[in-house]
Amino acid sequence: MTMPRETERTDVAAAWREVAAATGPADRGAAEEGVRLAYRLAGLPEPERIVWAGSPRAAVALAARLTADGTAGRSVRDEVRTRPWAAARKQVAGRLGPAGWADHWTLTGAQLWDTTASLTDRMRAGVVDAAADVPGGEQAVRLLLLDAVMGQHDAPWLAAFDDQDGGEALDGVAAVARAAGWWWPYERTAVVAERPVELHRDEAGRLDRADGPALAFPDGFALHAWHGMPVPAEFLDGLADLTPRRIREEENAELRRVMLEHYGYERYLEESGAWPLQRDEAGVLWRIELDGDEPLVMVEVVNSTPEPDGTHRTYWLRVPPRTRTAREGVAWTFGLTDGEYAPERET
Repeated sequence: MTMPRETERTDVAAAWREVAAATGPADRGAAEEGVRLAYRLAGLPEPERIVWAGSPRAAVALAARLTADGTAGRSVRDEVRTRPWAAARKQVAGRLGPAGWADHWTLTGAQLWDTTASLTDRMRAGVVDAAADVPGGEQAVRLLLLDAVMGQHDAPWLAAFDDQDGGEALDGVAAVARAAGWWWPYERTAVVAERPVELHRDEAGRLDRADGPALAFPDGFALHAWHGMPVPAEFLDGLADLTPRRIREEENAELRRVMLEHYGYERYLEESGAWPLQRDEAGVLWRIELDGDEPLVMVEVVNSTPEPDGTHRTYWLRVPPRTRTAREGVAWTFGLTDGEYAPERET
């Protein structure tokens, strides 16, 4: 039987899940009031100004300029977010005890952690990849990202502290999270980024879209992905015109897997004139004769470790034409002979 308190915590987690996935224009008035409240709760003077950027990428570039010319002042993230967070966690965990805190986290923050953390990591990587126009390049961007408060993507922790004694110190941070994206608190200036305008994910919560950006911001900053795997925008543009030849010519194994998933394994094999040469416990060996070229020989293997959605991913490994068994082919990909290949556990 679900206890009333457990239901309340589940409802809190659901509300913060909506915050983490929110898209569309920020509520700038609510966000700016949240910023000012966060400074006041930290015992700091309110920032002299609050400036907006169309994405985390643009916010990093803006923060770089403002910190370089001295108009922003020092970072106050420690006072605004880190210390109140640590104090709230200590108070809530101390009151609930180790077992109680574990149960509380399971019903709140843990419900959001995996998908939100993976999205945050992907966004960080995307911002770093787009660092060409930031003075100091990649290293400078990585340092500036340490100054960021994650806004809506702080949802897992804010869900754990919501409606808890001790969580009041994070009310300002929570208010910004409900209204905007990432933000950078500095002594005299706060830089706040807009939320995304598009967010597309698969059933496992991974960024996923075949016909456009999986994550897009109003200023054009976007991330493209297929079932969580980053892919170039131009790669997706070419999926509609795939041919077996184009798939065969792709050298990147991960991109080739995406092509095969989109095109369809059975369709690919049928249209390629392939036939199964051999099968064993390692997989299925396929062979395609090519005019004017050496035969294309591939091993079809199924990952024994399930994906988050419970499915098992199929991989296609290109192996030398001389390969005669699937096991020999898989061993070759590890630089081993058939006799040397003896995995303790298939993965």
